[in-house]
Amino acid sequence: MDEERQHMTRRPSGRGRALVMIVTLVLAVTAFLGYRGELPSRTWSYPSEIATPITLGPRAPLDQMFAEAAVGSALVNINASTKTSGLDAAGSGIVLTADGEVLTSHHVIKGAETVTVTDVGNGTVYDAAVLGYDSGADIALLGLSAASPLRIATIGSSAGLRVRDEVMAIGNAGGAGGTPTAVQGHITDLDSAIVAVNSVDLSRKPLSGMLEVSAAVTSGQSGGALVDRRGDVVGVIAAASGASARADTGPPTGYAVPIDTAMRVVRQIRSGIPTDTVHIGPTATLGVITSNALPTGTGARVDAAIYGMPAHSAGLGTGDVITSVDDRVITSAKSLRAALNTRRPNDTVRLAVTGAGGQRTVAVVLTVGPPN
Repeated sequence: MDEERQHMTRRPSGRGRALVMIVTLVLAVTAFLGYRGELPSRTWSYPSEIATPITLGPRAPLDQMFAEAAVGSALVNINASTKTSGLDAAGSGIVLTADGEVLTSHHVIKGAETVTVTDVGNGTVYDAAVLGYDSGADIALLGLSAASPLRIATIGSSAGLRVRDEVMAIGNAGGAGGTPTAVQGHITDLDSAIVAVNSVDLSRKPLSGMLEVSAAVTSGQSGGALVDRRGDVVGVIAAASGASARADTGPPTGYAVPIDTAMRVVRQIRSGIPTDTVHIGPTATLGVITSNALPTGTGARVDAAIYGMPAHSAGLGTGDVITSVDDRVITSAKSLRAALNTRRPNDTVRLAVTGAGGQRTVAVVLTVGPPN
């Protein structure tokens, strides 16, 4: 009897096994259906894919005295002179290398026959050569001759800038020279489009992708530094209270080229490889004044061929139309400038010209001219 009882303990009866199976099945179905007896939804949600809102807190305030100390002595005052016209321009520059590479605005040195630079840090005056420029981006790079070790600016990045970030604009306000003038403000736009008017020759230039700053930037600060709270240069000052594409009215504003844009131009100039927009070295010129007073796409009209310059010596005159340069089709005055942008002084170019005498091909040796 004991053996039989032990045997029954070891081996459940068929009825017991059936009960265990039923209970197990009920538990499994309950787990599958859930306590409410519902089928699972077809929409699945994974915790790793839940978007968590990111709140960006305010930046630390800018300490103007710290920012001025960080960049002030790494700036230069620039004087550009055109002997033939007697027009002078004054601006600012940012020292990039200890041996004298200086970043500035193209419009500061546009048309200049001589450029001199005064180092704010030590007061020394240097002769400067234009190493290259991108007139469309309003950026130029200068090289100082016989420069002693100069204090260099810390170049930051404009990629992380945000609207309402506090910044400081610093440069040669009013072109007066001496200690740079600094004004604080906040970034109000990261992608402004303006039309900048050159106060020297009154030419107008559209600029886009600009940083807009609520600060009373003044003439002479062009080419100076836009500085963040760390004392890093994040922009190159280009214009003051320009005509915004949005036609805004309000308090004084300044505009700066983002430093990332400016440094891309600098790297292209350093590479020694010119492009349609980036000119390298001394400027090559035909010695003509051109316009687009023609049907679209028909060429660059010569308004004047300057006496003694290559085009005049080659027989070009008012009313002639340049339609190609070395077989590159010219559709406008702008495309003529782009074609010449990759050339150097003493290069010979073949011009296709139409005029009163019909169509002809003229070989012209380019000469040195002021930056376009």
